[in-house]
Amino acid sequence: MHSKKAHAAKPAQRVIKKYPNRRLYDTDTSTYITLAEVKQLVLDGEPFVVRDAKTNDELTRSILLQIILEEEAGGAPMFSEAALANIIRFYGNAMQGFMGSYLEKNVQAFTDIQAQLAEQSKSMTPEMWAQFMNTQNPLMQGMMGSYVEQSKAMFEKMQEQMQKQTEQMFGAFGLKR
Repeated sequence: MHSKKAHAAKPAQRVIKKYPNRRLYDTDTSTYITLAEVKQLVLDGEPFVVRDAKTNDELTRSILLQIILEEEAGGAPMFSEAALANIIRFYGNAMQGFMGSYLEKNVQAFTDIQAQLAEQSKSMTPEMWAQFMNTQNPLMQGMMGSYVEQSKAMFEKMQEQMQKQTEQMFGAFGLKR
């Protein structure tokens, strides 16, 4: 026998089904939702997965990319054309996997700094905030220094991997550097 509590517990991850007519169905609320509402789930930190209603294939990445595409096409894009072109150049490149990890870690480090600043700013008055922004705050320097160091370490690791791959490639052809 199952207890009532087991049935009342919410799943750890919300399931959204995508139908062939491109509609998204939130199984948690038993309603159709828009892409804007999926974006709000992301902003709220709500864990979810998007699945094809017929095949059950996971479509979460494609929906997230669709949200990014809409945001980029809107008022103030985050990526310049040059940045997008550089990202495209990494697809198929030997460093594709590392670049994805590098970008992910940098975005996470930046997000962590932003969260720390938001938490600290809750107790600040407008006057304190103005003073904070106008001075070289040691806390800010520490957080940004940490971010810069993490980014530098990841870049150095990427350089090392590129050098090893180059040496392996030369070795495969019987050449030495």
